[in-house]
Amino acid sequence: MSPFKLNDIGERRNRRKWLVLSIFLSFFLFCVLYLFFLERNVIIPPETKPDFIVMEGRIREKGTFYQSLVGRKIPPRWIDLIISKLNPFVDFRRIQGGTYRFLTDENGGMVKFIYEAGPAEIYEIVKDSKGEYMAQRQEVPLEIYLTKVVGEIRSSLFEAINVVGEQDLLAISFAEILAWEIDFYKDVKEGDRFKIVVEKICKETQFIQYGTIHGLEYLRGEKIIRGFLYKNDYYDETGDSLRRAFLKAPLRFNRISSRFSQERKHPILGGVQPHYGVDYAAPTGTPVWAVADGVVISMGWSPGFGKQVILRHANGYKTYYGHLSRYGIGIRMGKRVQQKEMIGYVGSTGLSTGPHLDYRLNKDGRFRNPLKEVFPAGYPLGKEETEKFHQKRDEVLAWLANDVPVQRKVERVTSDILQ
Repeated sequence: MSPFKLNDIGERRNRRKWLVLSIFLSFFLFCVLYLFFLERNVIIPPETKPDFIVMEGRIREKGTFYQSLVGRKIPPRWIDLIISKLNPFVDFRRIQGGTYRFLTDENGGMVKFIYEAGPAEIYEIVKDSKGEYMAQRQEVPLEIYLTKVVGEIRSSLFEAINVVGEQDLLAISFAEILAWEIDFYKDVKEGDRFKIVVEKICKETQFIQYGTIHGLEYLRGEKIIRGFLYKNDYYDETGDSLRRAFLKAPLRFNRISSRFSQERKHPILGGVQPHYGVDYAAPTGTPVWAVADGVVISMGWSPGFGKQVILRHANGYKTYYGHLSRYGIGIRMGKRVQQKEMIGYVGSTGLSTGPHLDYRLNKDGRFRNPLKEVFPAGYPLGKEETEKFHQKRDEVLAWLANDVPVQRKVERVTSDILQ
């Protein structure tokens, strides 16, 4: 092949390379210019400003509604308006926390105020069609679930309730219903079982509070105690009221620190002396209630017992409540009190080694052991109510038939039921 021929071929190859390179560079330059002009022509919407300004706050547990608003620097004129509008709906002296939102326009004028005292207690202040501010409680949709709670005692009723995912309030309500049947200081033992058929009020899936307890069961060894709600009271399976003339204990259950005894070593005076009462250890300030209807026949300082209240009851009974820190509101000589009325608060006055209640029971001039005294059974239902009661009882018994926890949605309501 001629060398001229080879040079010609090389030149053609070089020209093709430059042509391809030129095309690539032109395409790249075109893309860059296209993107540049495209970006310059993109229309960016103007930044929108919110219609109002939102200020949020929280009311501390030991603070006040007014202090919280002042702390968030809400103008005094709006604070006065908010309080005046909410005053018919809210007791500001009893507020225990909550959150709020204060909405204003660009000029600082209030558009809306929302106060959430709780998940189902929400109040709103807005302008009406006339431009005047008005307050109202919002209706929050709630759901009621009928629930069977099943548990077993290991150490205490509180602990057993907590273990199955429930709250202390359910334990308290359960114990108060059976307060005439069970002394939760001495009668509760490991292995005891219980069932509760109770309403749970929820907001969507969020638990709000417990509703009505329709029935319950407590199994202690071979003994079964059941209670069924009927017309705002609880009855056993035969229709006898669980409510008796005397409660088993004069305060919510905690623990017994000293029992009724003919011979007990006195913790302060020394020596062996009889102890004609039951000592209930509890924190100072724990409410103490009357175990039965009666009359205050003594209220004041008693040697050894400190601040003490003595009540006289029917059928020759008297009850004594010693070592109180203070007396109940309105308690005075000659006052008639009802069962479960607060007559004082646990303390450590007099000869006492620590806060507790010294409770004593006297009948016809002789002290009795409160833990062993047998009181008359509750009043039965009338014959005309028996059929309706049996129907309700049987419905609840079906729920109590086994140990399987059950929950069933029964109703959809509004937050009005919580008022």
